[in-house]
Amino acid sequence: MNFFQITLVLSSMKGGKMQDISALIKEAKPLYFTRKKHRNQMKIGATMMLCAGLLLTVFWPGVQNDGSYIWETGYNEVETASYVENLGLPVDDYGLLLVG
Repeated sequence: MNFFQITLVLSSMKGGKMQDISALIKEAKPLYFTRKKHRNQMKIGATMMLCAGLLLTVFWPGVQNDGSYIWETGYNEVETASYVENLGLPVDDYGLLLVG
């Protein structure tokens, strides 16, 4: 084999591999883009759900997020009866222990 024949054989091999790769790319291209489209749709849906949840928690009517509901029960107990009075000890008008 001379130089030109070797070059011809190598070029035909390269062309064959390139055609095989081109055929694989053409076959895989629609699958790639459908998966990419599906992933983007999932990302958009997840982002929309997150934003909707955030907006609902922040702007829900009637919900106080200042934490005052924690102390309301304690204030109600103090307003209704004294702790000392619940123990059965004598108390004055303010609910304090009567000494004397």
